[in-house]
Amino acid sequence: MEERRRRFEATMLPHLDAASALARWLTRNDADADDVVQDAFLRAYRSFDGFRGGDARPWLFAIVRNCFRTRLARGRQAGEVPLAEERADDEAPTAPPLIDGGDNPEAALLKTDAARSLAGLLAGLPVEFREVLVLREYEDLAYRDIAIAIDAPIGTVMSRLARGRALLRERWLALHGGKAPDGLR
Repeated sequence: MEERRRRFEATMLPHLDAASALARWLTRNDADADDVVQDAFLRAYRSFDGFRGGDARPWLFAIVRNCFRTRLARGRQAGEVPLAEERADDEAPTAPPLIDGGDNPEAALLKTDAARSLAGLLAGLPVEFREVLVLREYEDLAYRDIAIAIDAPIGTVMSRLARGRALLRERWLALHGGKAPDGLR
């Protein structure tokens, strides 16, 4: 039993921050995200014997996503405010920017403002688009790994990424006008 725990910790704990970030993007709330991650790690530990090796991140992300969806369904059944669906855009998690501002301070400030605005717009997308964009752009997962994480064909991943990027671009242009950041073209 001790050996199993050590293997689990060595395999999964390096991905704790990434799992927490995904949960924050899905729930748009730190307290709910902590609960989802705790549920996910308990579920992952119980199922660890079924982990077949390889990259643990997609496997763990799939569990985080499933725990989020379980909590969402339970909340709906109980008549609670659904996670991530009734949150304001200003509750978006902070994330690394998708926009490169260069080295000068003015560009860095513009980059920070643009990243904050982009995170708010991303947080306002429907979950099915938000999750694939976060997994691809922030977690840098390959399409194949995203497909594993969301339990969908690669074609669905590609379609959701394209539609999510288009929605994000439309919302950016509606809010800011002008041209979209490089990552949204």
